[in-house]
Amino acid sequence: MKRYKGFKLLIVDDNPNNLFSLRSLIEAHTDVEVIEADSGQRALEIALATPDIDLIILDIQMPEMDGFQTASMLKIRKKTQGIPIIFLTAAFKADEFLQKGYALGAADYLLKPIDDNLLFNKVSTYFRLIEKERDLNRTLEEQVAARTEELRQANQYLQGIIENMGEALLVLAPDGNIKSANPAACRMLEYAEADLRGMNIGDVFEESEQEQADAFMGTWLEALIRTGTLSSIEARFIARDQTRVPILFSRTAMNDEQGKITDILCIAKDMTGYTHINETD
Repeated sequence: MKRYKGFKLLIVDDNPNNLFSLRSLIEAHTDVEVIEADSGQRALEIALATPDIDLIILDIQMPEMDGFQTASMLKIRKKTQGIPIIFLTAAFKADEFLQKGYALGAADYLLKPIDDNLLFNKVSTYFRLIEKERDLNRTLEEQVAARTEELRQANQYLQGIIENMGEALLVLAPDGNIKSANPAACRMLEYAEADLRGMNIGDVFEESEQEQADAFMGTWLEALIRTGTLSSIEARFIARDQTRVPILFSRTAMNDEQGKITDILCIAKDMTGYTHINETD
């Protein structure tokens, strides 16, 4: 028989004999931690001060603050509003009375005198539900943690590729401003990445033909919108000291769900030392 060790149960009754009987019945069937309150006000104080109370058995007929008033106070507080409440009563059994309790958030009723088997069945039912919910939440948390770790490793792996690739990588906004640069781009251009961010690609790049260079952003966007990718072209990076670095340059558009360009990926291969040979007949 499962005894639900580790669960917390708050029992509330203004009669100490009833509290003793209820505790004895619960402890005879379970290893639940039982917490006692002898009034509605005391129950409210304990519930707010004690973390992780799993269930409350609440007597209705109490002076000053009865069970209905206590339940309504528990349900309006964020910390305690989710705790299931089993009302305990000897005086009321009418449907109107029951509906009032359910309207205030009662999960169930127990009638006095208490049947110990019925008590155990009701209490264990809620503990089983809570246990299943905790297991589900734990499984979901483990799945989220595993997925997060997978994404972290994938991002780390991708970042390692970007940082160690021999080609320069620049990520541009659609207006041509540089959003990020990998280490190879920083080395080729002799800028720190922080300095490159916000600069326009036209500040560090020129195409071979002046006509292309004068309007390359407009040409780029038109071509990228049509094709998504522009093949390698011969061009030059303009380094910080104004040195021209020959490159082979490619551009790829990144689009959102509506097809709008969000980023332009630019990859450049340093062609320094390569000789261009013009073929002749």
